[in-house]
Amino acid sequence: MSTYQTTVKSFISESISVKFREAPAFLKTPSCPNSFIWREKRFVISKCLSEWKDFSRHGQMAQNMQPQHAQIASKRGSWGVGKFFFDIQTEEGHYYRIYYDRSPRNVFNRTGVWILLAELELQKE
Repeated sequence: MSTYQTTVKSFISESISVKFREAPAFLKTPSCPNSFIWREKRFVISKCLSEWKDFSRHGQMAQNMQPQHAQIASKRGSWGVGKFFFDIQTEEGHYYRIYYDRSPRNVFNRTGVWILLAELELQKE
C-alpha cells in the first residue's frame, strides 16, 4: 500500500459552511464533514486523508491558567480553545486542508467557524 505526504499548494484561509449527513453529537468536537460550500460552490468530500486537533493556547489565553490545568487542557481542550484539522479529497480529485476553530466570534456567535485553510498537493512517498 502506498503512503502519501501532503504539501501546501496555495493558502486560502477563507470561511466556509459545512454539511454533515448526521449532525455531530457534540457541536464543538466535530468529525470530518461530508461537504462544504466555498464561494457559492459545493464541494463533496470523498475521503478524509488525515485529521488531528490542536488545543494549544496562544496570546493572552496562554497565560490565564495554572500550569497543571493548562497541561490537562492541552490534551482535552477547554471552552473556546482549539482547532480540529482535516486533510480531505473532494469528488473532483482536489485536496484541501480545512479546520474548525472552536473560539467564539462574539457573544451572538459562540459556535466557532469553519475555515478552508489551503489547497494541497499529494506526493507519493
